[in-house]
Amino acid sequence: MDLIDDPIEGKNSPEFTVTELSGAIKRVIEGEFGHVRIRGEVGRVSRPRSGHIYLDLKDDSSVISGIIWKGVSARLETQPEEGMEVIATGRITTFGGQSKYQIVIEDIKPAGMGALMALLEKRKAALAAEGLFAPERKRPLPYLPDVIGVVTSPSGAVIRDILHRLRDRFPRKVLIWPVAVQGAKCATEVARAIEGFNKLTPGGAIPRPDLLIVARGGGSVEDLWGFNEEIVARAAAASSIPLISAVGHETDTTLIDYVSDKRAPTPTAAAELAVPVRHELVAWLDGQEARMTRALSQGLARRDQRLRDMARALPRAETLLDGPRQKLDLLAGRLGPALTTGVQKRKVRLADMSGVLRPGTLLRALQSEQRRLSALSSRFRPEALVLDQKRKADSYQALARRLSDAGQRQTTGWRKQIAGLVRVHEMLSYKSTLARGYAVVRGDGGLVTTKKAAQDATSLEIEFADGRMQIGGKATPRKAAKKPPEQGSLF
Repeated sequence: MDLIDDPIEGKNSPEFTVTELSGAIKRVIEGEFGHVRIRGEVGRVSRPRSGHIYLDLKDDSSVISGIIWKGVSARLETQPEEGMEVIATGRITTFGGQSKYQIVIEDIKPAGMGALMALLEKRKAALAAEGLFAPERKRPLPYLPDVIGVVTSPSGAVIRDILHRLRDRFPRKVLIWPVAVQGAKCATEVARAIEGFNKLTPGGAIPRPDLLIVARGGGSVEDLWGFNEEIVARAAAASSIPLISAVGHETDTTLIDYVSDKRAPTPTAAAELAVPVRHELVAWLDGQEARMTRALSQGLARRDQRLRDMARALPRAETLLDGPRQKLDLLAGRLGPALTTGVQKRKVRLADMSGVLRPGTLLRALQSEQRRLSALSSRFRPEALVLDQKRKADSYQALARRLSDAGQRQTTGWRKQIAGLVRVHEMLSYKSTLARGYAVVRGDGGLVTTKKAAQDATSLEIEFADGRMQIGGKATPRKAAKKPPEQGSLF
């Protein structure tokens, strides 16, 4: 559809609908700019739930809107971020719903090495501000892990170098999680591998690693860029399993190196950090065993020599037993005569006592005790105990009545005292004065005590015995407030 200019105020120009005119503009723009490459700085970036990416490309004086469809964004090697200088390839089109033109981006790449380094420094500063690089977060590596998890490509030379070095130093069980080590899928797969190893249950069907190694061979900055993605750095920082990063050669540095618990210059060096050398460990153990055996032998020899020295200073056993043996023989000789003498003395004493002990004597003693018991029983009178108990009960009741009467008298006195204080308070309170026809006058600044102060006040409040009244201004009668007595003007 052609657009015709009419010099006579457009009276003969065709009429278009909004949709027709918008479609004509769309065809013109898409015909002129079918495929373009734009260099600019990424401005606003929006990622709705649909998976599409909406962004702005800008320079010093202009801004153009851009959109990356969901299928294209999943294939991008570098995700756009605000402030990043990029080269975007796509086609220019229009969006009639908002009367604007935009670029549908099919590919987007950083504009040279400087843009990548600037983006890397920006990410590094953001993660460092969160404390992910702090030394206190880094955990020590296990001395001899039972299972080692390796995140790398299964077909490269890296995994062969790691397995060969582990086999030479100290063979261990190795679990390999195959991932892409470059390209658009690299960052996502590496992050999922780290999270997957951490989600394994200890003692489960698949053993949970005691140590993780994330490894890749050397390459350019673009090849290693997947390990600079924020998703990889955060997954490594969140890993509960100690992690060694071995990405690139010794001069290559990526974000995962800063958040990992240990950085290895090469994948082979990572295997060396993971396990000790078995032969060196065996030799060290042999040396420790020899030292322990030698120390035990020397200790036993010293103690044996000390025991011999002490034995020479001690007397002989026969000499030690001569005195006790002689004393035992002496006591054994004196035991027989002593027993005989003791028995004879006890016989004589028993005979003397049996002569004194006669039945008549026992009978007289028994009769004497019976007479003493009868005398005591005749003196015992139960009625005296009953009378004494009654006398003490009466005394107790009298004391209780006296105590009750004293308490009531004291309480009555306190009540009279309180009533008197209440009467004095009512008599001294200004409220009683108000009941006799007086009033309290208050002005803007408080109590009014003079005629001049009453004339200068913009409004007056008069308090009577039954309430308050406002003079001048809006009337707001209130009940008498319960306040402490105030000094004021009474009339």
